[in-house]
Amino acid sequence: MTSFAEKARAATAELRALFPPTPLQRNDHLSARFGAEIYLKREDLAPVRSYKLRGAFNAMRKVLAERPEQGLFVCASAGNHAQGVAYVCRHFGVRGVVFMPVTTPQQKIQKTRVFGGDAIEIRLVGDYFDDTLAEAQRWCAEQGGHFLAPFDDADVIEGQASVMVEVLDEIDPPDMVILPVGGGGLAAGVTRFLSETAPMVGLRYVEPEGGASLTAAVSAGQPVTLPQVNSFVDGAAVARIGNRPFEALTHVAPADVLRAPEDRICTTILEMLNVEGIVLEPAGALSLDVLPDLANQIRGRRIVCVTSGGNFDFERLPEVKERAQRYSGVKKYIILRLPQRPGALRDFLDLLGPEDDIARFEYMKKSARNFGSVLLGIETTDAANFTALFSRLDAQGFVYTDITSDEILAQFVI
Repeated sequence: MTSFAEKARAATAELRALFPPTPLQRNDHLSARFGAEIYLKREDLAPVRSYKLRGAFNAMRKVLAERPEQGLFVCASAGNHAQGVAYVCRHFGVRGVVFMPVTTPQQKIQKTRVFGGDAIEIRLVGDYFDDTLAEAQRWCAEQGGHFLAPFDDADVIEGQASVMVEVLDEIDPPDMVILPVGGGGLAAGVTRFLSETAPMVGLRYVEPEGGASLTAAVSAGQPVTLPQVNSFVDGAAVARIGNRPFEALTHVAPADVLRAPEDRICTTILEMLNVEGIVLEPAGALSLDVLPDLANQIRGRRIVCVTSGGNFDFERLPEVKERAQRYSGVKKYIILRLPQRPGALRDFLDLLGPEDDIARFEYMKKSARNFGSVLLGIETTDAANFTALFSRLDAQGFVYTDITSDEILAQFVI
């Protein structure tokens, strides 16, 4: 019987018809910062800027080997899986139909269309992904097509394992591999491959705090559906880990599953962009974002971080910067109760420090005849500056409310 590792190696060899191995790069910046030898497996440099191409290729390759007459492949996705399927359909010369939610940004629609060319058709159905998925599966069954699942598929998992096949082809087994987790296809593939070829390698799994489906599954002993998901890390914001992936992850220790706060991920994205010139999508930054949490475990060791994707829409950059500043404590929003008298605003401005800058100023509805409320966004260079500013405001009797961390209120006024 062919082992999983042998199948993964065979899939990797077949992939060479599509693209060369993605780079495995030692990162000097991170290595120096953490006193470790840190390598990045740059899946963000794959042809579709994501590892998803691997699983889609392997699954389609196997279907066509068994059923050469199969000419229709269907998927439901608003992101990297759609682009991978489109690229592979064009490669094999088969028809692909990609279902996407009506709310999918035009940038993602256009990229999928570019990768697939004349081989694919895009259908926009449903406001929410669950509706899109249901219609895609219904239509696929009706048309006799083959549905390509993004992660809950044995052949997809096998294809994603090629990431680690390439790593071990270049270097000796590292001390630790850090993997992002969404639906679990990549994590399952790498875990199974290493269990057979290099079981001494430590594994850490990272998922977004607002989509911790592996954490929930490990705790329950089976996949469970999260009641709600924060969609910011769209490449890994999955409400339920796949059944097949979880079979490979059942015995993962809870301590080996880490959660990355969405706002902190923004600081990692900006750091890699500004310092290294590396463009990562939120899911692609997961494995790097937890390095500070693992600092004591990785010092002096060889670490491989999988940067899983680089499909970042630069229209999101202002939001990413905003969230990063708020997380770092260098930007705050306050509602100031300002006396309605000449000179009151000047009194407040005189209390600002030399590094404090007003980024937003907006009069709101007056709460009383003699006072008015002002929404202020203040940026500074050091979080400690706010402690000093608030002390000066208190000493001068100004009444204010810090709403930076009030998510509900922030939705309305920020």
